[in-house]
Amino acid sequence: MKYTEDHEWLRLDGDSVTVGITAHAAEQLGDVVFVELPKAGRQVTKGDEVVVIESVKAASDILAPLDGEVVEVNAALADDPAQVNSDPTGAAWMFRLKIADPAALDAFMDEAAYLALVG
Repeated sequence: MKYTEDHEWLRLDGDSVTVGITAHAAEQLGDVVFVELPKAGRQVTKGDEVVVIESVKAASDILAPLDGEVVEVNAALADDPAQVNSDPTGAAWMFRLKIADPAALDAFMDEAAYLALVG
């Protein structure tokens, strides 16, 4: 997996990247009560707001880590947003993004660098 400074994790699956938030981000949010996901087929540019997460503490935006097309979303999060807290790097993935250049992932942190970032 690769990690962003915005506390997202990225996992390459063929020509797509699965995106979610890290356990650190989920912990900082507190109990998640609502997740608004993008629609499949949406074209996004790096930095676009893609997901809105609401918790008992705050609302947060998840930004597109790369340019691409949203090819799948995790609809189960709409029914059970608490998965973000219970399994942030597994069942609570948020969306899959088809990307043109998998080498773009090289610009992101590996796990050791991310753990150093969050201390």
